[in-house]
Amino acid sequence: MATHPVRITMRHETRETEQRAPMVPADAARLVECGIAVTVEESPQRAFDISEYAAAGCAVAEAGSWAMAPDDTYVLGLKELPDLPAALVHRHIFFGHAYKGQRDGPALLRRFTAGGGALLDLEYLVDDAGRRLAAFGYWAGYVGAALAVLHHSGRLMSALRPTTKEALDDALRRTYGARKPTALVIGALGRCGRGARDALAVAGIQPTCWDLAETRTLDRAALLDHDILVNAVLTTSPTPPFLTRADLGSAARRLAVVADVTCDVASAWNLLPIYDACTTLQRPVQRLNAAGTPLDVIAIDNLPSLLPREASIAFSAELATHLLTLVGPARVWERCRHFFAQACSTLDAGLEPTNV
Repeated sequence: MATHPVRITMRHETRETEQRAPMVPADAARLVECGIAVTVEESPQRAFDISEYAAAGCAVAEAGSWAMAPDDTYVLGLKELPDLPAALVHRHIFFGHAYKGQRDGPALLRRFTAGGGALLDLEYLVDDAGRRLAAFGYWAGYVGAALAVLHHSGRLMSALRPTTKEALDDALRRTYGARKPTALVIGALGRCGRGARDALAVAGIQPTCWDLAETRTLDRAALLDHDILVNAVLTTSPTPPFLTRADLGSAARRLAVVADVTCDVASAWNLLPIYDACTTLQRPVQRLNAAGTPLDVIAIDNLPSLLPREASIAFSAELATHLLTLVGPARVWERCRHFFAQACSTLDAGLEPTNV
């Protein structure tokens, strides 16, 4: 047991459609058994009941009470923070989306510099080779490809609600008869791409698979000759876009549905600058004003929320191992602190963070 117990508070997610949890009850119990003080906020929409966390040995707190927690508490979450408090004093572990030129990134970083806190961004929890150690990528790819198929077949509902993998797979199996659409997965060899390929397989679709080799010399005509495109590429440096608005007017375009799983629309590194805002669970599809065949985009930035239990269990299992190392100088967390400090240094220089 640690001499100075680590305190972790898992906060309630303020986004009403977010039912996932970064830590599930079984993994919370692991942390408690190792001497970590875990507090879990009540949440009306979380896929796991607060009683399960209490049974795992966690303290229970009201939603939003993390702001009053001791300053040395790690605040664990997934999506965006509420607007208040304006100055952040704690060490927050969540997906900040603040290091790649996103519009809201500088404002978030200034909240941390104002309060003396720190962002330990889960996107930058990586090993020595830069590989993500805890990610929702597989389930994001799975759901993104599934929604693209359902929309292309005319079976996607106008508003989406969380479901189970069994129900989603049943819908996929009923989408097409013998004649299948053509689909292209870019980033097919990564976690996200693997999830997309698995979902397409359930629908009986064998996709074209592109990865680094194919995108170095992108065949845009071949890209446009598919019915469905699933973009599963996570960019770590500026890269020429796969499609631009000018490409959409091509008379040869067959492409009808794009599922942009990475949703980098607010980033200078956006590989699909053909749309200007993410879609949502309430309005999952955006139709672009393209000449000829309509082109629809699905770009939901919390896709795994549609399978909250499956996605949370997989992510939590990966993350919990590293939460156990918060006590002591673990390289993965020191690396997160370095990325944060580097991003804040660009603010001090009067620049906007674009690459860390």
